[in-house]
Amino acid sequence: MPKHEIRMDILGTSFSIAADEEPAYLENLLNRYHLMVDSTRKVTGLTDPLKIAIVTGFLLCDEIQKLHEERNAERSVGHISEESEKVEAAALDLIARIDEALDKKPLIVS
Repeated sequence: MPKHEIRMDILGTSFSIAADEEPAYLENLLNRYHLMVDSTRKVTGLTDPLKIAIVTGFLLCDEIQKLHEERNAERSVGHISEESEKVEAAALDLIARIDEALDKKPLIVS
């Protein structure tokens, strides 16, 4: 799968990352992150970009954890769908790829 690059301009920082996902999907993720950052800023009143990014990441982890717990509860009663498992696997794979891309490629802050 070819790598696609996405430029991130958020919280006063700009850099590009490459991922094995389609550009439209990457744009969708970035838009969701922008919404989460804006929500975090409004709810917490934080102004420091690093703190906003950390709290936003924490809240996203909370969402993932709740989805895991929900999935495990559904699985224990036999209601988990094959499609839900595929969506979760794809999300976890994307997170791993982004982590790998960030580890391999130095961030360029401009």
